[in-house]
Amino acid sequence: MAYEFLEPYEFAHKAITVKNRIVIPPMTEQMAFEDGSVTSDELAYYAKHSGGVGMFITAVANVNPLGKGFEGELSIADDRFIPGLRRLAQAIKSNGTKAIIQIFSAGRMSNSAVLRGQQPVSASAVAAERPDAEVPRALSEAEIEQTIQDFGQAVRRAIEAGFDGVELHGANTYLLQQFFSPHSNRRTDAWGGTLEKRMTFPLAVIDEAQRIIEQYPKKPFILGYRISPEELEQPGITIEDTLAFIDVLKTKPLDYLHVSTGDVWQTSMRDSNETRATTKRIQQQVDGVFPLIVVGGIATPAEAEKVKTSGFDFVALGHESIREPQWVEKVQQNDEKSIRYAISYAELAELGIQPPFLQMLYAVSGGPAGVPMTTPQNK
Repeated sequence: MAYEFLEPYEFAHKAITVKNRIVIPPMTEQMAFEDGSVTSDELAYYAKHSGGVGMFITAVANVNPLGKGFEGELSIADDRFIPGLRRLAQAIKSNGTKAIIQIFSAGRMSNSAVLRGQQPVSASAVAAERPDAEVPRALSEAEIEQTIQDFGQAVRRAIEAGFDGVELHGANTYLLQQFFSPHSNRRTDAWGGTLEKRMTFPLAVIDEAQRIIEQYPKKPFILGYRISPEELEQPGITIEDTLAFIDVLKTKPLDYLHVSTGDVWQTSMRDSNETRATTKRIQQQVDGVFPLIVVGGIATPAEAEKVKTSGFDFVALGHESIREPQWVEKVQQNDEKSIRYAISYAELAELGIQPPFLQMLYAVSGGPAGVPMTTPQNK
């Protein structure tokens, strides 16, 4: 079968062609060293899972020390990390896969233990609505300006390390989203208040990232942005907020927008009367200005093809790409029947899944049954 998701994609404003529409989205693997340096375990994992897909977006890397959100997280906060990040980019780029590194600050989604005694920071001193959340410290205006510069320097390091692009992580309740959210941003200065002012920080980060990219005209470099369309908190981000934000993002030099959802076809989390898929509403608002990556619950070739033929540009395979690193190759070779949809404990080493990564998979999947694992661990 000739699948549309196997077709190449050429970015409109960059001399970059992606060999197919399958993307591995950023997934926390917790396999970096304590200081954020790349480990051999990470290099092995990325090498095993790369090669077939069009783009591979790494687990997130923090842009400054206060941006660290969890143990085992990559860092791109200092030039000393560049050699390891260069090896990571090379591991991903085998067989023409494009290597994208996701960058962020965790903001209030960190804690003082991870930050070695420092108080987490955010747009305002409002704790997240989750168990044991700490009250963050509101960033000063000078710190906000410095954080914008930190994002820019992270982009520079990504370019120097040989990545093909960066994804600014404006989703999953981290700092960029915290400034956009009326729950976490209660500021009354230039960085908060109205919907337009809550856009100021993420837009400034985009502008700084683009400024850095323009300093390297000999290397086409992808700039992506990831969003979470809604929040359940009250007050929280509504789909109307997001659609207004997208209208402004359409004026920026973004190469793609990545929509973070648990299910690609899910409807509104805030409005039970809404029957349209949130991704389709976003697609309509984007109106082809830049390509969309969508994610959530996609595992089989038929499911991926449904996404592509519904007009979405890129299909992100999350957990399925962990279970089956040869997914694209098996589809290309008409060997779909051999695609793995579950993992045996005996296959963990082969798949490059170290214990911290497995525990993270359990945490986000509801345990072994959600991964899924084929047998009890002790057998």
